[in-house]
Amino acid sequence: MTREELRKYLSYYQDLGIRTLYRREPAVLEAEAAPQPVAASAEASARTAAEPPPSVSLPLYTPAAGQPSETLEQIRADIGDCRRCRLHQGRNKIVFGTGSPEAKLVFVGEGPGADEDAQGLPFVGRAGQLLTQMIENTASKEGIPLRRDDVYICNVVKCRPPENRTPEPDEMATCGEFLFRQLAAIRPRAICVLGGTAARALLETRLGVTKIRGKWDDWRGIPVMVTYHPSFLLRPYNQQAKREAWEDLKKVLHYVYD
Repeated sequence: MTREELRKYLSYYQDLGIRTLYRREPAVLEAEAAPQPVAASAEASARTAAEPPPSVSLPLYTPAAGQPSETLEQIRADIGDCRRCRLHQGRNKIVFGTGSPEAKLVFVGEGPGADEDAQGLPFVGRAGQLLTQMIENTASKEGIPLRRDDVYICNVVKCRPPENRTPEPDEMATCGEFLFRQLAAIRPRAICVLGGTAARALLETRLGVTKIRGKWDDWRGIPVMVTYHPSFLLRPYNQQAKREAWEDLKKVLHYVYD
């Protein structure tokens, strides 16, 4: 790696708010560099992680039209101690959503993880910390006064799937009703979709994130931008995906707040 390439990488991480880097021991690096008989290329790994398996059956959402306006509090009360699908069996807390009910921008992810299940709040684990850094530091870099609390963040499913597995189509369909009601109640200027599962829920597409990210789509009259899920960006060797996610986020922020 040249000095100029190293400088660009360090500048990128600095923009994300990362101030400390750790150097791994040579033995670890040599072990990672050793050829593995079944190791895939970085490009293939990224493509596999970003795209849904071809056998996935997409849920068909049919939200009722002409519903009277409702508040987020009313929607949360309607969920109650939800037992509408099997995900309630292993959950600790329902993870409804967090942020401003008048947000101009909504982020939609896949579902809660262990940290979110414990606290009842979306995106509070490592992926959530990265998302917060991306939102706040990118906004600051672009001269936009924005904090995480100014946006709204939620997931397709409100209960943690066992072992963080991908939600099943019927689970997504059940929770999809409440997600759609959340979006209709807030009516943001734009929606930023994080990852392939959320993209399938909102856009009913089989295309992977690598093919649809960075382009504007539409959900019931609201512009939608798909980008990578922060948990995917935390994986090693996803430098290109990190840069692309950064560009996607800049595009969304300028559209919403300029």
